[in-house]
Amino acid sequence: MATTTDPGSGSGSYNIPQFDHTPFYCEENVYMLCKKLCTSGIADAKGSDLFVVFISNEKKQIPLWHQKASHRADGVTLWDYHVICVQKKRDGDSPDLVWDLDSSLPFPSPLWRYVADSIRPSVQLFSEYRRYFRIVHAPVFLRCFASDRRHMKDSSGNWIADPPQHDPIVAEDGTVHNLNEYMDVRGTDVSRCETSLVDLVYSQNLGVVIGQSQLEEFFSLMS
Repeated sequence: MATTTDPGSGSGSYNIPQFDHTPFYCEENVYMLCKKLCTSGIADAKGSDLFVVFISNEKKQIPLWHQKASHRADGVTLWDYHVICVQKKRDGDSPDLVWDLDSSLPFPSPLWRYVADSIRPSVQLFSEYRRYFRIVHAPVFLRCFASDRRHMKDSSGNWIADPPQHDPIVAEDGTVHNLNEYMDVRGTDVSRCETSLVDLVYSQNLGVVIGQSQLEEFFSLMS
């Protein structure tokens, strides 16, 4: 059983298997991850320091490196979309953290390292592979997100990949499926990375959308 050390505090280790993980259901994995981080005391009890990040584009083709699903030495995988959790550290001495259960990088990884090694914004990509990020405050996500897993069934109603063992996620207002709204991330939705945009992330059900070179800047603007 692999363990990794918290790079933010310098102490404490986390067993990746202690977190729920079902391959190809990254949105539900992150939903359950946020809940576990809150209840275990690793994050604020209400999740105020956690942010859910959907990565995708119009073509549903986004490359990420150091992914466990890859068969390549560099770990690159072409996802239709991917979901991670970013934990904002406000003590000034610890780096912001990325929690990605599908990554082969340390768990969690400092945001700067995840950006450099997994996102690699300096790599020149064709426009159809450009990554955009929908950032949603975790307390909002935990209230509003819903998935009945319809996207994981073929035309005959058979599962493309086995679903998680827990029940499908239903939003507090009774919505049974809105995953498509979160994973629909387009370049036309990208906003300038400024303080006013950061303020909006706390109130918008679908969060805000930024470009592939703005992730670190966005979190650096948070007080």
